[in-house]
Amino acid sequence: MKSNFKAHPWHGIPIGELAPKQVTVFVEIVPTDTVKYEIDKATGYLKIDRPQQYSNVLPALYGFIPQTFCGDQIAKLATEKSGRTVEMGDGDPLDICVLTEREITHGDLILQAIPIGGFRLIDKGEADDKIIAVLKGDAMYGQYTELGQLPEAVVKRLRHYFLTYKNLPEEPAVMELANIYGQAEAWEVIQTSINDYKLM
Repeated sequence: MKSNFKAHPWHGIPIGELAPKQVTVFVEIVPTDTVKYEIDKATGYLKIDRPQQYSNVLPALYGFIPQTFCGDQIAKLATEKSGRTVEMGDGDPLDICVLTEREITHGDLILQAIPIGGFRLIDKGEADDKIIAVLKGDAMYGQYTELGQLPEAVVKRLRHYFLTYKNLPEEPAVMELANIYGQAEAWEVIQTSINDYKLM
């Protein structure tokens, strides 16, 4: 009898034996999406979160790293690294953006990525790190091993997206950028989120 079982993307897909230096990624959103999708934690299916706001275009594949969690240890790390008091993680798996020269037209898929850095974002007092990675074997972006090596325009687009994608007109900015970090710290953030996941 054929099984129709589908592994839960957060809990049922391995992060990979090479983590944190190479990780499995579950892709939720691609640059052509006009709607923001996110994983439904209870079922593992993608659900509609909201339409993308205004002219914001996501400049990379976006999703999360399975078997990670942004909890108390991620908050503690964010406090140590930023010099600010961060009381908690955002309670979600660790977010990740994956850069590739290839056009990938839909989400709900998994891939292998090489982390090269990240943005330490604070969302209403919660740690909300965004790991930046390159698609394993990508002909264009595969050469980069550090966030600082990327073309400045790419980093600016990523930063602009994450600082503005939740903003509403006439309201204060929601997201704050505390730090931009390189590959070694990205590994530390990923490992810390793995540790948080094991404590769930």
